[in-house]
Amino acid sequence: MTERTAISNADKKPVANEENPVLLERPEEGIARLRLNRPHATNALSLELQQQLSNYFTELAEDDSVRCIILTGGDKVFAAGGDITSMIDADPIEIYKRHTERLWAPIQHCPKPVVAAVNGYAFGGGCELAMLADIIIAGEGASFCQPEIRIGIMPGVGGTQRLVRAVGKAKAMQMALTGKPITAQEAWIAGLVSEICANEEVQDKALSTARSIARMPPLAAEQVKEVIIAGMDASLDSALALERRANALLFASRDQREGMQAFLEKRHPVFTGE
Repeated sequence: MTERTAISNADKKPVANEENPVLLERPEEGIARLRLNRPHATNALSLELQQQLSNYFTELAEDDSVRCIILTGGDKVFAAGGDITSMIDADPIEIYKRHTERLWAPIQHCPKPVVAAVNGYAFGGGCELAMLADIIIAGEGASFCQPEIRIGIMPGVGGTQRLVRAVGKAKAMQMALTGKPITAQEAWIAGLVSEICANEEVQDKALSTARSIARMPPLAAEQVKEVIIAGMDASLDSALALERRANALLFASRDQREGMQAFLEKRHPVFTGE
């Protein structure tokens, strides 16, 4: 994997490489950025791209130096869906045996906070991929769509289930049954997007957000993410119990002591993740 890793400084952009459908960058301490890198195919999610993305998320989840991950497609397009050329002649057994859910599992279960920086199209699998992020920063020209019905299929990697949880039944039905895109503004109003900004500001805004998260105590950040996600499908009483236990657990961390002591001493805390 090392030879496939492109590392850049914050003021440098990686050079596109056809052999690397995903580029790993480390723009700042504590932050990793994964950039989809198939510009010739509007970042269509080929099997190779999905596999490499899965591998990177697996590695970054275990990397203690990483406190936040940015997921982006670049300045023009996030991802315009699955790679149809690899699906058009596939039979049901072949599609089943691809086990796409296994490739996406490391993204879904990543303990680190994930910020998606979305410009341009986030269609089909691209929309499903963006929904795996914890925070979505979208350019005002971005658009989101689940157009699978228009080619005779339906979303298959969470596009119905995550969408309805994000925007509710009425909007999810409209998007999935008509295949029509919604604008970034509509996505923000519906609750799919966390924040919108000018297209040219998306990457900086995502980096700023990731920087703020990376400065937080990592154990607390992981517990916040875990409890919010686990509590979404639990009863309120069960979710509150999860919250209480997680909160109590954090009182065993050195970061809790450091955070409260720094507050009393009116200084900036230094969190170590312990």
